[in-house]
Formats: sequence, structure tokens, C-alpha cells
Amino acid sequence: MLRKILKQHTGPLTRDLVQEPGLFGLGKVPSRLKPASTTTSVCGYCATGCQLKIHLDAFGNAINLSPQSGYPVNLGMACPKGWQALDPLDAADRATTPLLRDATGTFQPVSWDTALDTFVTRLKSIKESHGHESVAFLSTGQIPFEEMAFLGCLFKFGMGFLHCDANTRQCMATAVTAYKQSFGFDAPPSTYADFEESDVIVLVGSNLCIAHPILWQRIMRNKRSPEIIVIDPRATETAQAATRHLAIRPKGDLPLLYALANCIIRDRRTDGESIANTTGFAEFSEFVKPHTPESVADAAGLTPEVIEELAAIVSQSGKRVSWWWTMGVNQSHEGVRTAQAIINLCLITGNIGKPGTGPSSITGQCNAMGSRLFSNTTSLVGGHDFADPSHREKVADALGISPDLIPAEPSFAYDEIFDAVEAGKIKALWIVATNPFHSWINRSRLDTLREKLDFLVVQDMYHSTESARAADLILPAAGWGEKDGCLINSERRIGTIKSVRKAPGQALSDFRIIRLIADRWGCGEMFSAWTHPEAVFKILRDLTAGRPCDITGIENYDQLDREGGIQWPCPASMKTIEPERRLFENGKFFTPDGMAHIHFSAPSPLPEPTDPEYPFILLTGRGTSSQWHTLSRTGKSKLLAQLAPATPYFEIHRDDAMALGIESNASVSIRSRRGEIHATAFIAPTVQRGHVFLPMHYPEVNLLTHPSFDPHSRQPNYKACAVALSVPST
Repeated sequence: MLRKILKQHTGPLTRDLVQEPGLFGLGKVPSRLKPASTTTSVCGYCATGCQLKIHLDAFGNAINLSPQSGYPVNLGMACPKGWQALDPLDAADRATTPLLRDATGTFQPVSWDTALDTFVTRLKSIKESHGHESVAFLSTGQIPFEEMAFLGCLFKFGMGFLHCDANTRQCMATAVTAYKQSFGFDAPPSTYADFEESDVIVLVGSNLCIAHPILWQRIMRNKRSPEIIVIDPRATETAQAATRHLAIRPKGDLPLLYALANCIIRDRRTDGESIANTTGFAEFSEFVKPHTPESVADAAGLTPEVIEELAAIVSQSGKRVSWWWTMGVNQSHEGVRTAQAIINLCLITGNIGKPGTGPSSITGQCNAMGSRLFSNTTSLVGGHDFADPSHREKVADALGISPDLIPAEPSFAYDEIFDAVEAGKIKALWIVATNPFHSWINRSRLDTLREKLDFLVVQDMYHSTESARAADLILPAAGWGEKDGCLINSERRIGTIKSVRKAPGQALSDFRIIRLIADRWGCGEMFSAWTHPEAVFKILRDLTAGRPCDITGIENYDQLDREGGIQWPCPASMKTIEPERRLFENGKFFTPDGMAHIHFSAPSPLPEPTDPEYPFILLTGRGTSSQWHTLSRTGKSKLLAQLAPATPYFEIHRDDAMALGIESNASVSIRSRRGEIHATAFIAPTVQRGHVFLPMHYPEVNLLTHPSFDPHSRQPNYKACAVALSVPST
């Protein structure tokens, strides 16, 4: 009889599951049991986009996981975070019921009815008193794009607000802006197969071994014996494993890249056919003439001979050269021009649109690309432009709304939202699946800004994050593994995630929370077709028609699973879907004239250079492959927690440590002009003299970082500021 029940079960356990009378003394047994089975889900950590095989029990609940062997991204591999991806779902500090701060400042559990009424009443009151620019949301790159789109469309079209941004501003805004200006669209051109097809691989500010270990394994599969060049101030794990490490000065990359262009153009090692598909080459040639190896050697921290040698390597005729960058470029005061200097080198040498080539940004968060196309924050949903009347009309027609509901004016960027809070313009903030009270640059400023907000809502898996602890209202959300939807990885591949666990207590998926808010706000009818994630996927799919990111050729989630994920574009006219596809193979770009545009400008000095009072440059970045962002999830895994120090540490050169009397494992004060922290000294050859390195994951670190921003992308400069060190007296 029990075997019969096991065979009859056809789906995961749900709240309304019919119960059968007890069998064999077991009490009530669900009537829809099935044998243990498996399903798949793309990992919800970084944007590598590995697929995991989820092992289910007879109730359809995940009990374990393993890497999926046939998926074209990870090829049966997973990093430590992927292996432990289920652990955060069982954390003791999960938010399981709405929490509302009472008059005494204490959180009290409340019903969803009370939470929704409070949310709607407070925000409508603020809007009525202060206008449609008085409320903002800050979202994420870590939820499915169906949820992102629902949130952004509800906020702007249904609720009638304007200002919103996502935490992808902290990691990917530089790459987005660089691609848009150079190619006419946010379009990373390469595919991960290029790691295995290159003769020369150049990694700029990218520690793949730690930040994206599966991508490093893809490099290790390269049978062409590639030259692997790492350009980074630190001797990172990746630099130590590479064939060549160029230990540049912090932010010396832009002068270096201009000098490389100077050498290549001077020696006529350019590709005429590729240059014919660009505009601005003549002007760029004149611009880089003064940027000789000799003139930039000091700024780059390299000898002229090393610069000349590198220029020859990356412009060899017949060699496939691929360039890859991550946060070392993006999180900079001039990151856009640095990224475009890489793009320019690819364009003038013909290393684009062909196997083993390309200028490629490796994305940080699992769905940062989804956020860039569908979050409806800074870009109109579906890869459109808020400023273009034809785009507004197209989106309005597809959604069945009036074009007048779609704003033409741009939203504030992340830092501008905080400036507006400080100015008293924004009175309420809604934070969804992100933790800026930990991660934002110069974060002590947020404590002051919190006092200027009339209402702060945090929607998150956990009630314990720094942001949740500052909230007036906490909305308990489901996490990865407890919801359905799609993510887009760094190579433009769309993959599905699956609900394999029931969220604890009264926690709901972000999709369901947004659905409830739409109904309670009174605009639910506008989103009557937005009934479940796959229905929204199809709406968004159809919206992309005619755009560079056109995915109208994707039928449904099942097809995404069958194909091993699908890279955009995938228009309905595409007859065969190849597993690996590059952009710009035909030399045509997404600009109005079909040409790639070369951009450049003079390098600018560090916003905060060292001086006698603050003589060290602080570098920040990923600590270990077991740590992730603010540790909200990885910190819940007992295994991952054992793979990284629990308290802050910093790397310092032996000579600097000796000069200051700092011993290994000593507690040291690190001061900037914004704050002071204490960290444990790790004396290591990984940093140059005059530099110290702090992993970004600890909440103390952003008490030090400098609030400067790239002028084109508004991305924060996390990577270099001035600090002083001292050993606390005992």
C-alpha cells in the first residue's frame, strides 16, 4: 500500500495537500508521494551560472545536490558555495513572519494583512505629502528576472514612483556603460568556450581562482597551451597560477592599456578589417601617441620593456587573444574608460567575434545580467530605453497600459538615491534582497541617513542582516531553492531555478509578495496576467522582440532545461540553437551606424592618494571561494564558515610589518578619514610594499572605503583609498 502511494505522488509537497488516514502506525501520510528523484537548478551565487542536480526525497523536497555533468557551463564541476547551496535555507535566523517595529523600537510579529496595510498606508501617505519622487527602492541581482521585472513595473507603472536602482550598480554598472557606449547595447560578446579556445588570456583585476573557480577550471581545459597574463596589484591566487603576472600600481591599468595601444598602432600590428567596422580610430591614434611606455612606466608601476613585451604578445598575428575583467576594473573611479581601453585593444587587433577572442566582463551576481535587461530600474524592461518614445509605446502596448504611465525621465542612481535621502527628498526606502547597510561604500553614512527616513522596509530571507536590523518593517522572503524563475549568466545564458523546498513559516517568494502588494495597492488588475513566474517569463520574452536581446524563440522553461540553457539573442527566426554563440561575428554592432565606437579620455589621479598621515593604499576584494558578499548566506553554512576566518584580517608586506613592529596575527588598527577598524595581521608576499588588502565580506571594511564614483557609470570606487596602520597599545 505504501509503495502504491509512493508511485501516485506526482509533485512537491504543498500546504493544501490532501491527507490520507494513517498507515502502518505512521499517522497521516500525504497522498501524493513519489519515489526519490532529481531536478536541476542554476546556482544562486555568482554569475558563472553552474547548473546543480538537486536530489529530492519522496515529498519532493531537496535533501542534497551535486553538479550537473552535462551542463555546458560547469561540465560537472561546482565550487564550495555550490556544494553547500542548500545550507542557508535551514538557518536559524530566517525571517518567518512579518515584523513591525513598535513604539518602543522593538520588532513585533504581525500578520501579512497588517504588514501589507502598513506598507500601503505609509507609502501612499508619503507620496501624497511629498510626491512621486519621495519613495525609492533598492533591489538586487540575486533574484529571478521575473521577480525583478514585476517589482520594477509595479513600482513605476502601478504605484507611480520614479527612483530605483539595483545592487548591480555596485558590481556591473561600469561594464554596462562601457558596452552601451562602445557597442550600442549592453552586450558581452564572448562565451565561456573562449577560455578553452584562446592562445593568450589576459585577466585584468580578476581573481578567477577565488571569485569564479569554475571559470578557472575552464582555462585549465585549454589544450592550446595559452599564455595566461594577470594584471593586478596583488599576487592573487590567480596571479600565482598564471604564466605571467604584471603587478601594476593600483589604478595603473588605464595608462598601461593606452601605452599598449600606442605600441600596437606605432608598429602597425593592427587589423584593418576590424578597424573598418569602428569609428574614432584616427582620433584614438593621435590620443595615445603621448602614452609611450616610458611616459606611463611610473603610473603603471612597470618598466618600459615589460610594457613593450606585453604589447607584442597581445597583438601577435594569427593568435587568439581574449581579455577578461572583473571588479578590479569595474569598481574604480575611471572604470568605464578602463573597460573601453580593453574593448579598444580588441577592436584594433581584430580580437572580437571569433573563437578565443573578445573583451568580456565577468559578472558578479547570479542574475546581474537579468537585472540589467529586465529590472525596469535604469533601463526600461526588456532592454529598452525610458527616454525613447517608441520604446515606451512598445512596452505600454505589450503590457496593455497607457504610455503616460511610463516615465521618460531617468531614475536616480544608487548614490544619488542616498543623496536625495540626505536632502530630505526621499522619505521612504524599500530594500529587496540586498544589504546596503553592510555593502555600501563609506557605510557609516547610512546610519545618519536612516534617521532621515520616515519609513524603511526590508524584504529579505533573514531578519538578522544589517539592513533588516535598521528597518521599520521586515517582509519575510523565500530564497534560492524556494522559488521558480530564470537567471542570466555572464555569457548571456538563460537558465532556470526550481522550487525544491517550502519556505519556512509565513515567508513567501518575492513574486508572491509583489503580487500581494499590487492587489493591496489597487493596481492588481494591471498585472492580471502576471499570475506565476513562467507566465511573466513569456510576457518578458515577447517584449524583447526586435531588441538585441531578443529571446522570442524560447518557448518555455522546459526548453531552457532541454537545451542546457540558451544564450541571448534567440529570436523566433533562429532555426537552430547552438550551445555556444558569440556576438559580432559579422562585424556589425548595435549602434545606429552599425559601427563600434572607440571611446577614450585622459587618466585621472586617485581620488584619495596617500600622504604622510595616511601612507598606505587599501585594496579590497574577494577573500576566499567560500565567502560571498556580506556573508548573509555563506555565513550560515558550518562548512563554509570553517574555510574562512570569522573576523577581519588584512594582508601586509613583510617589510612594512617590520617597519611598524607588526607581528603575525597581531590586532592592528586600520584608519581612514572616515572610520577605524581592527583586523588581524597576515604577513604575506601577496601585496606590494605600501599596500594592504582587506576582504570585502566583513561589515567593518566599508567603514573605511572612499565615496568616489565613476562619472559615467556612477559605480563606487571600492578598490583604492588611503589608510594608516598602528598597533593598539595594551
